[in-house]
Amino acid sequence: MRVPLSWLREYVDLPATESGRDVQAKLVSVGLEVETVEQTGAGLKGPLVVGQVLTIEELEGFKKPIRFCTVDVGTANGTGEPQEIVCGARNFSVGDKVVVVLPGAVLPGDFAIAARKTYGKTSHGMICSTDELGMGDDGTHGIIVLPPEYEPGTDAIELLELVDEVLDIAVTPDRGYCLSMRGVARETAIAYGLPLRDPALLDVPPPNAHGYPVKVSDPIGCGNFTARTVTGLQPEARSPIWMQRRLQKAGMRTVSLAVDITNYVMLELGQPLHAYDRTRVQGPIGVRRAEQGEKLTTLDGAKRVLDAQDLVITDDRGPIGLAGVMGGADTEIADHAEDTGTTEVVIEAAHFDAIAIARTARRHKLSSEASKRFERGVDPKAAAAAAQRTVDLLVLLAGGTAEAGVTEITAPSAPRTIAMPANHPDRVAGVAYGRETVVRRLQQVGCDVYGQDELIVTVPSWRPDLAEPNDLAEEVIRLEGYENLPSTLPTPPSGRGLTDRQRLHRRVGRALAGAGYVEALSYPFIGEAVLDQLGLEKDDARRRTVTLVNPLSDEEPALRTTLLPGLLGALRRNDGRGSHDLALFETGLVFRPTGEETKAVRLPVDRRPTDEEIAGLDAALPRQPRRAAVVLAGAREQAGWWGKGRPANWADSVEAARSIAREAGVELTVRADRHAPWHPGRCAALYVTVDGEETLFGHAGELHPRVVKELHLPERTCAMEVELDVLERAVDGALQAPRISTFPVATQDVALVVDAGVPADEVEKALREGAGGLLESLRLFDVFTGEQIGEGKKSLAYALRFRAADRTLTVEEASAARDSAVALAAGRTGAVLRGA
Repeated sequence: MRVPLSWLREYVDLPATESGRDVQAKLVSVGLEVETVEQTGAGLKGPLVVGQVLTIEELEGFKKPIRFCTVDVGTANGTGEPQEIVCGARNFSVGDKVVVVLPGAVLPGDFAIAARKTYGKTSHGMICSTDELGMGDDGTHGIIVLPPEYEPGTDAIELLELVDEVLDIAVTPDRGYCLSMRGVARETAIAYGLPLRDPALLDVPPPNAHGYPVKVSDPIGCGNFTARTVTGLQPEARSPIWMQRRLQKAGMRTVSLAVDITNYVMLELGQPLHAYDRTRVQGPIGVRRAEQGEKLTTLDGAKRVLDAQDLVITDDRGPIGLAGVMGGADTEIADHAEDTGTTEVVIEAAHFDAIAIARTARRHKLSSEASKRFERGVDPKAAAAAAQRTVDLLVLLAGGTAEAGVTEITAPSAPRTIAMPANHPDRVAGVAYGRETVVRRLQQVGCDVYGQDELIVTVPSWRPDLAEPNDLAEEVIRLEGYENLPSTLPTPPSGRGLTDRQRLHRRVGRALAGAGYVEALSYPFIGEAVLDQLGLEKDDARRRTVTLVNPLSDEEPALRTTLLPGLLGALRRNDGRGSHDLALFETGLVFRPTGEETKAVRLPVDRRPTDEEIAGLDAALPRQPRRAAVVLAGAREQAGWWGKGRPANWADSVEAARSIAREAGVELTVRADRHAPWHPGRCAALYVTVDGEETLFGHAGELHPRVVKELHLPERTCAMEVELDVLERAVDGALQAPRISTFPVATQDVALVVDAGVPADEVEKALREGAGGLLESLRLFDVFTGEQIGEGKKSLAYALRFRAADRTLTVEEASAARDSAVALAAGRTGAVLRGA
């Protein structure tokens, strides 16, 4: 909501010294989000005056039309002689009144005006458009043409109200009443402790039987409908400058006088209105739900197919408008530019159901100024005053005559009351406000308050957001100042902190970050298309998804069953933006339905649910294991003076899983596997031991080339995904810190020749078991194939480190441990010492 300060001063007598920044601070203190204060006319310096065009000479021989004009500017130029000005615009004629800036003036943007020679003539100033004066677009894209009543030489800065301050307020959904000058003025008056001149306090005639006929078939959707008729409008009448300028500053474009008046009253009172050309309305006006498939052409020219839930305005022909959203083209007001302008209008001021309007606006992807207000709540009692204000302005500015008939159809309703203990705001805020302060603040927002210890509060009609005692407490607290609330930290009970599970998850995140991975957080939504791109089989468990009733996107209506789609999408976006060396990780929940979920029951709201009811709700939820995943592409080690660097490969993804397992003190077993979306020959299945049995922990490796192509990923992209819940079950007691021995290490290297199909992991496992308790570490440092060792064979070279905790090992002890390890590897895998 854009609020011109000059307009705001009409309703609140602000001190003359108060600037827009001062008002901003006050409104922020009472809870309004004032984002910016715009200084209109900043840097503007006159003379800027009204001028009358006397002559126009067309200059020829140039690429574009140029006109040499003489303009009467009165005595503003000091001589009283006509001012000679060169201008390229063509939307004005001899005799028109225009805005002229004279030499010596400065326009917004530090644009100094001086006499200069151009197109063979000397131009002494400039005839201005709205853009050049910083007024915004008025729809003409040309020179400002003023009404004829202004005398040449009149100060245009004051006439056009060019110097002002505009507050831009971000109105939250619960404060819909602030989408009006009336609502913002009320908050300003409260903030300053000043009286409010309420623009809705008008003398409104009572309804009678002579008004325009209206039939409301859906009183729930339309609780109030007021109709007024004005005849004898002058089609050539234009909106006065003051109204045009207020609409422009508020961010709205001027259209025609009748439409401008309805927009002006909407901004002033917050009540959306619509004006129908009475000669185009056939029969009574009706309000009903649309019939499925009915069609309507709205004011924006779009032909819309209506839904049975849409609330529509009708006449004898059918729908003539989407209620509370946009009118129809068939009854549009004709402006003075048309052959036959509108001379008779029917004014609609109605109150529509907020939910119905919100759904219609979203269904048709049609957000309007009216729908924004109805969605957030409009004062149902403001309709009659808004209609009267519109009638008064049409009579005053368009020369119309108000017909005596007044139509007002109102559904029965009672004022909303809330019972609240007088000390409830004190208990919510932890501050002793006292009953007098509570009553005073509630009365300031428009409530009627009765009672002593137990208050009976009648909520004003313009505050639909006040529905319970906590809402009233919030009003008291915000008006007393959030900054005055005490800042105290709660004292946590002793003996509590992070659980073992939480500590493990944090260690995993720190370990991956320490290994060079960057955390990425993605939305937990997927679609069927990405599962196809990942190459998952039809019976893959990851295809069984939980579908949302109200998804954010129709393309991603389901909850994720794997972390990879989100991470790979982040990798693709970053690669497309020039970051080619990527290592990303994410930890989070996936949603894996088992098919055994029960139907969720609606929990009671008048009491705490029982343990059985909560357990039943839990039973309706899918399994939600926590997982960790990484994706890699590009260089894993950068090239430089230290070396050539190397690209990321499948082994890096496996090492990421090892680093996660080390954080839990769990040994990881790696075996070759075939599992989508990984490359069949470069996929590793990861296992940990849970209760004495090997349990699948996850998978790692290089993605299948087909998946890389489908998802538009960098070549040789690698990924890893593991289930942290399985890792948690594999933890056996507290994590043991490593022991540091003061005795020297004994190193023994062995090179074993095995069949090419024997996994290195099996050889390593046999070596570890055979080496016994003296083995401190084992590392594969070389893999060799070639003619020297024979076809179908490979050489695996391992470095074995032996150490005892209580003595220095002898050569014989280290060699014996090595020989034992080699012997067991030979027995299990057929390994032979190279060179033996």
